[in-house]
Amino acid sequence: MIFKGQTLSVTLDDNDIGHFVFDAPGSVNKFDQQTIQDCRDAAAAINAHETIKGVVFTSAKSTFIVGADITEFLDTFKNDEETLVSWVKASSDMFDAIEDIKVPTITAIRGFALGGGFELCLATDLRIADETAQVGLPENNLGLIPGFGGTVRLPRLIGPDNALEWITTAKPKKPADAMKMGAIDAVTKSEHLESAALAMLERAIEGKLDWRARRQQKLDPIQYNQTELENAVTVAKTMVIAKAGKHYPAPVAAVESVYESAGMSRDEAMRVENRYFAKLAKNDAATAMIGTFLNDQYVKGIAKKAGKGTDKKVNKAAVLGAGIMGGGIAYQSASKGTPIVMKDIAQQALDQGMAEASKILNKKLAKGRLDGKKLAATLNNIQPTLDYGAIKDCNFVIEAVVENPKIKGAVLAETEALVAEDTVITSNTSTISITQLAESLKRPENFCGMHFFNPVPRMPLVEIIRGEKTSDATIAATVAYAAKMGKTPIVVNDCPGFFVNRVLFPYFAGFSLLLNDGADFAKVDKVMEREFGWPMGPAYLLDVVGIDTADHCTDVMSSGFPTRMPKLANDPVTTLYKNGFYGQKNGKGFYTHSLDKRGRPKKDIDPATLEMLSAQAPGDKPFDKAEVIDRMMIPMINETIRCLEEGIVATPAEADMALLYGVGFPPFRGGIFRYVDTLGLDNFVTAADKYAHLGEIYQVTEKTREMAANGQSFYSTYGA
Repeated sequence: MIFKGQTLSVTLDDNDIGHFVFDAPGSVNKFDQQTIQDCRDAAAAINAHETIKGVVFTSAKSTFIVGADITEFLDTFKNDEETLVSWVKASSDMFDAIEDIKVPTITAIRGFALGGGFELCLATDLRIADETAQVGLPENNLGLIPGFGGTVRLPRLIGPDNALEWITTAKPKKPADAMKMGAIDAVTKSEHLESAALAMLERAIEGKLDWRARRQQKLDPIQYNQTELENAVTVAKTMVIAKAGKHYPAPVAAVESVYESAGMSRDEAMRVENRYFAKLAKNDAATAMIGTFLNDQYVKGIAKKAGKGTDKKVNKAAVLGAGIMGGGIAYQSASKGTPIVMKDIAQQALDQGMAEASKILNKKLAKGRLDGKKLAATLNNIQPTLDYGAIKDCNFVIEAVVENPKIKGAVLAETEALVAEDTVITSNTSTISITQLAESLKRPENFCGMHFFNPVPRMPLVEIIRGEKTSDATIAATVAYAAKMGKTPIVVNDCPGFFVNRVLFPYFAGFSLLLNDGADFAKVDKVMEREFGWPMGPAYLLDVVGIDTADHCTDVMSSGFPTRMPKLANDPVTTLYKNGFYGQKNGKGFYTHSLDKRGRPKKDIDPATLEMLSAQAPGDKPFDKAEVIDRMMIPMINETIRCLEEGIVATPAEADMALLYGVGFPPFRGGIFRYVDTLGLDNFVTAADKYAHLGEIYQVTEKTREMAANGQSFYSTYGA
């Protein structure tokens, strides 16, 4: 034994080859501070050993190293920038120490080698991967750049243009693609990985592979002339700015770090990378995106626990109601291996549902994301039928018929009479009370809400709604099935609009009030998209949701919260609806909708719409950008806080993930609670008080005011 630490060991075989094996406590290897210290000590022990000839790096687990320990980041990043520079330098120096080991080194990569895991691979002289491997630098997804040498070593191995594509897209690479670019040296079958690595290392020891030259390539400046370098950087920067925009500084920082350090030695270049990393670590976007990553792990952990805690395995499901929504749900279940019956009363709807599933699959086929066999298997897992009897042997049912409580109640009662007594029955309703719908059932404990978002294949969120009589077993089974479908389930308690729609419609109410005060809807859209970061402004979003749907939901919300969300007598949304303007579905709403020459959706402003709205929403008054944002966001924030206080949603993490995955809340802001914590609760209360005269939706709760006065934040007060 050369070295034995808490997370790894180094042993010497009979051929004087060192076996550097990562095997941290827990299910995966990751670079936490203990692993970094163990690596530092192991490298020193290797260099002190007299007979060692080479070192092979492997993992005792099914995957190599998944990356840095993100859980350590948020507390660490609270330090000042100078302290962070020292912190990341101390960590990156360890990677340099690995690179400087006195004998040739090779990494045998199985499974994931991402972030710091891949940076460790880059620090060794040679790299070989099996066919299961995925390698890459996903740090831009956390608002960061690689901090352990990724922006230094990768450009020297594969060129700055290729390296910047890897870093700024943050997408993992398959081993064959990585080998083509020169990031790894060979690919082999899993069963041959260790033996092939040892054989390659032996060739290096014997001088048949020039490992010193390979190492020197990473120590020297990038071998590009200035013109080539500037061209690569210009192209990368242009693409990054166009795609990421001003709210995501990490991709631009990656480009600048590579450019600034290109003519430097490794040691000099590493100091540049350290500095850029520390600067980004203090940016609000990094805090938000790291928080989102941790929140995502948290909610998925809840789903995983639910799956383990239920003995209800969904062998065959049914969706009642076809069309686009039903077809999307059927596809989602079938594609993840659960057969599903798609029942409707109209053949046309069944045809539309199957067409929707086929369209999704053919798009994936065209992009090479599945083969013909998988396509056929998925379609075979969907059974379209007009016959109610086909659902008898299904042990999980999703009702997705027209949004009418009487019709839904009748369908649910008829379904319950057909299926087994332990069958879980759910409703995809977006607004109707689950407790109310349960009144139609003899076994309400087996019933809950299961609200998908459209388009189903793209929207990760599924709201699981607990009614008054819903059992824990039903919730657990539904959460587990949603997770098996590849969705992120969030459990909420029953209330008008549930969680997502309940907090979305005060946002729309704020929009209507703003228009009635003279704001131009197109200018409001631009502010909320370009300045706040929403993928769609409120007018465009209303058109996508459907003006008719929005008007109906407004009625539901006003009935549920008559003092806080009363329906406006002069609501511009209602005006559009009454004049037959339904949004994208019929091509006219706030905007007119059509397809461009490439068949992509486009929107235009129709003077007829402006004329129709002019009497109540003239659009002739200028508003400051900050005022637009405040007047739009304060109602949504207040309602989200109320949902937390009332227990509609359990934690800030679940609320934030629901809004990120359900309505596209800007990722760089991290969700409502992360956004408010970043603003400072005292600053939020001050802003809200400025507009309190506009109505109850702008008025903060007493508990919010108390928290602000006490200097509290949501994540510190409520936890995850």
